[in-house]
Amino acid sequence: MSPYPLSAELAAFVQRTLSYTSADSSVQALRDSYERMCRDFTPVRAPGLAVHERQLAGVPLRFYHPDRAAPEGGWPWLLYLHGGGWVLGSLDSHDFITAHLASELQVLVIAVDYRLAPEHPFPAAFDDCLAVWRALEQGLGPAPLDRRRRLVMGDSAGGNLAAALCLALRDAGDPLPAAQVLVYPGLGGGADLPSRSQCADAPLLSRSDLDGFQALYLPRPEQPSPYAWPLQAGDFSHLPTAFIALAQFDPLRDDGQCYHQRLLHAGVTSQLYPGLGLVHGCLRARGLAAEVDELYDALLRALRQCLEQP
Repeated sequence: MSPYPLSAELAAFVQRTLSYTSADSSVQALRDSYERMCRDFTPVRAPGLAVHERQLAGVPLRFYHPDRAAPEGGWPWLLYLHGGGWVLGSLDSHDFITAHLASELQVLVIAVDYRLAPEHPFPAAFDDCLAVWRALEQGLGPAPLDRRRRLVMGDSAGGNLAAALCLALRDAGDPLPAAQVLVYPGLGGGADLPSRSQCADAPLLSRSDLDGFQALYLPRPEQPSPYAWPLQAGDFSHLPTAFIALAQFDPLRDDGQCYHQRLLHAGVTSQLYPGLGLVHGCLRARGLAAEVDELYDALLRALRQCLEQP
């Protein structure tokens, strides 16, 4: 029996994703195939959204919001940090979720096109995300923002950057997001975590894939920073409320589990979604597998609750 008993629908999603695998293993070829694959899973945007792009702090951004005037007090907003192992991904690669969140939540969603490794290893991506957050907090964005109702969210490497952003803001004494929403995040857990061996050859992200991405992002791991690997932080207190979604068949599963436990131990409210039957990267399978749609339902519930109760 397979160690990864996926539903027929999710197994079909995995095979469709793998059909984009390139024989060329260069970074540029990986990026090109990743973008083609993501486009294949990106539906037409729902009507009623205004979408525009600009730069803040030198970082390209894409803004999504309902096509109407901002509410009194400014838009509730969500900063979205895309996944892709710090090496892959763009504004386009995650349009499938950023546009959906803006439409479903009726809020402003801001996607960040941070610099990628290996050309720009840590701390480039982290610096970009922090600079964008601070520019938005200073009112430099193109739309009025509600400073009480704002969240940060990311998947995979983006979940890493979201958690690191919260640590940096906390350490600097800056105002914090109302919540951090992390989807199968990579947080720098140790090689001895059970999920590393139990899911070593898991679909769509193997342990060797993970090790390769991490080495490109942090070429000198002998000096780990908690802003590179948030699980290295010595203090998890006074951080924003967290919603952490795992994927059962993922070598990163226990990173999210460990972060959840450390937040709880430090007195921070954290909710864990176990992601039974899910694989890394499954956010693209919205509408294709019931278990992924259940994940989206849980994410939207958590996001609405955090935005309604700043």
